[in-house]
Amino acid sequence: MYNRLLSVNKMLDRSFFLWGPRQSGKTTFLREHFPDAHWINLLYSDQLMKYQAEPYMLRRELKQLRKRPDWVIIDEVQKVPSLLNEVHALIEEEGIRFGLCGSSARKVRHGHANLLGGRALKFLLYGLSASEIGKDVSLTRLLQHGYLPTFYDENMLGPVHAAYAGDYLKEEVAAEGLIRNLPAFSNFLKLASLSDTEILNYSTFARDVGVSSQTIKEYYEILVDTLIGSFLPSYQRKKKRRVRGAPKFYFFDVGIVNYLSNRGLPLPRSPMFGKAFENWVMHELQCYKAYRNEIMELHYWALSSGIEVDFILGDMEVAIEAKAAEKVTSDHCKGLVEIAKDYNLRRRILVCMVSTSYRRDDGIEVCSWSDFLAELWSDQLL
Repeated sequence: MYNRLLSVNKMLDRSFFLWGPRQSGKTTFLREHFPDAHWINLLYSDQLMKYQAEPYMLRRELKQLRKRPDWVIIDEVQKVPSLLNEVHALIEEEGIRFGLCGSSARKVRHGHANLLGGRALKFLLYGLSASEIGKDVSLTRLLQHGYLPTFYDENMLGPVHAAYAGDYLKEEVAAEGLIRNLPAFSNFLKLASLSDTEILNYSTFARDVGVSSQTIKEYYEILVDTLIGSFLPSYQRKKKRRVRGAPKFYFFDVGIVNYLSNRGLPLPRSPMFGKAFENWVMHELQCYKAYRNEIMELHYWALSSGIEVDFILGDMEVAIEAKAAEKVTSDHCKGLVEIAKDYNLRRRILVCMVSTSYRRDDGIEVCSWSDFLAELWSDQLL
């Protein structure tokens, strides 16, 4: 059992949505912190079929309980969006608090479902942060296996990742009717994994997959809505030179990237290990933003010439470059040197694999991955 950094105290006052990728630990988290809740699991076919046919049965059943529950948890709520009308009424009329969790908000949002009009808070649960694993964390294992608890704990990589990808295509995409051409989407998914951490080019993807650029954009939106990945926008405020405008894309779990791209277990000091390391830094920043600092802005910065910095925190306050290097060279710092010509940043940080952190003469902080982790989660990075 891992000690998750998402604070349950924020959830106790009123109803909430808890979104997160499949197997990120949402059900385990809620079972631990709401042990006495009345539980409805829409993964069970009998409950799913009942509430799909007659959503009002939720209201009838809860009112007939001998003791009104303080909390009702509905797992996989996105499978029956019409239940949210009943939830709304029960919050208003009975004062019942609901925990509503799921792995995809697409049907809820795009189907114009009742989002409870501000009556429910919204939270995200990601895969494991290295801080949640603790002092015995193996960064190499994280970068090879992935962040989901089932991935990090599993010794056999292929089967568990193949099953996850298959279930995603079958249950999240096909069963929910999100696309018409599943083979094309499956091909897109593999090609997208090869471009993890990179700036998007929809036209190139369209040619490779054999669909339109607009379809590729829709495919990426499906990945975002089903929590398989997220865009990282370009920082374009107060620009002095021409910068890249397209977003980057990061998959939610580097283990899935390793599987889909057929790169196996990326070995330390290899180019693929470097890409996995950048994905991990993004993952930690996203976890921190979700659990500790929701208003923190997160961008990347890149000149049209190709020089870039991986992450910009706040309004150009902190620039972070991620390099899985054990020995730092001037090439690793090119972006951090160049960005200082345009902006007066508070900090420029190179997160890498050095054993001891230090500051260069030009002010760039060379930070070991463990020191970066400690600073981030002690709220000292920004």
